[in-house]
Amino acid sequence: MTVNPAPATRPANPNFSSGPCAKRPGWTLEALADAPLGRSHRAKVGKVKLREAIDLTREVLEVPPDYRIGIVPASDTGAVELAMWSLLGARPVDMLAWESFGEGWITDAVKQLKLDNVRAITAGYGELPDLSSVDFSHDVVFTWNGTTSGVMVPDGEWIPADRQGLTICDATSAAFAQRVDFSKLDVVTFSWQKVLGGEGAHGMLILSPRAVERLETYKPAWPLPKIFRLTKNGKLMEGIFLGETINTPSMLCVEDYLDALKWARNVGGLSALQERSNRNFEAIAQWVAVTPWVDFLAKDPLTRSNTSVCLRVVDPDVTALPAEAQAAFAKAISAGLEKGGIAYDIGSYRDAPPGLRIWCGATVERSDVQALTHWLDWAFNEAKAALPQAA
Repeated sequence: MTVNPAPATRPANPNFSSGPCAKRPGWTLEALADAPLGRSHRAKVGKVKLREAIDLTREVLEVPPDYRIGIVPASDTGAVELAMWSLLGARPVDMLAWESFGEGWITDAVKQLKLDNVRAITAGYGELPDLSSVDFSHDVVFTWNGTTSGVMVPDGEWIPADRQGLTICDATSAAFAQRVDFSKLDVVTFSWQKVLGGEGAHGMLILSPRAVERLETYKPAWPLPKIFRLTKNGKLMEGIFLGETINTPSMLCVEDYLDALKWARNVGGLSALQERSNRNFEAIAQWVAVTPWVDFLAKDPLTRSNTSVCLRVVDPDVTALPAEAQAAFAKAISAGLEKGGIAYDIGSYRDAPPGLRIWCGATVERSDVQALTHWLDWAFNEAKAALPQAA
């Protein structure tokens, strides 16, 4: 009988979920002691906190000074929906998708907004669509980083500076970890619970001057619910971008976001956050390079995400199994590590090919990623020993 000894070192933090993600190193509930609980977000203390969150976002994320930043409801999903419902319809739209969330935005454009002139440019999991086929006289909607596929756009070079349409970018698992080129983007959205490890339910909406101009000169053909309205009498509601939120935010979550932003600034800002994510990804990449049973889902190394790292099992004994059995095998790996308190929430997304998804964003420590790789080998061996063929 083959012995499969457990590794000696466990990750100090077993949280590798791709959202909500691990809290920043050293986080405790005491960090939120200054939250103005029981106070109105419209009181002076609330407005100061919300404005500080916007100002620190601009500082840490290096947002251009002429771009507006607002806090909006319903996480990144709410921010993307707000942008689509408020801005689309003025031009034809190119919708890019290579994973489940991009596909969801296509569904909204075609079936909910019922736009007449939508062109879907898609690719399967593990690949990018043909970016050279995008028509920038159209509006363009895309994700910078495919959270459920681990495939990202390598840069913004494919987007022309003199584009006629707007570019609307879902950057929720890219912001703070990847070099998002604001000069090529007119709308950028993200949520607090990704790279900075904040809490859910709040989204961020960043608008270029071109996006503001569209808002003030174009009126959609459909009614807009209150939480999507950014203009009044044809003018931008500037208060939204000064901390006067559309709806009631959680001041506890705001305090947590402020704590994460201050930590980010203290560790060195945007470049340091990107370096932390890159080093975490490198720990996975070095392990994959010498591990025959696993490979990246992203086929092109230039498109491999440094945050939501998606892996597939390529061991011949496993790939020879029926599809359901392959999915069960991948689940056995993640379930075994969760049961032992080694790693939580590392199974692939429900709509993605079966495999593993490991968050390597800036709040994760490289030493924990390195420790996890040894446990992944252990869990693989445990799962393979349980196969009937190995009996």
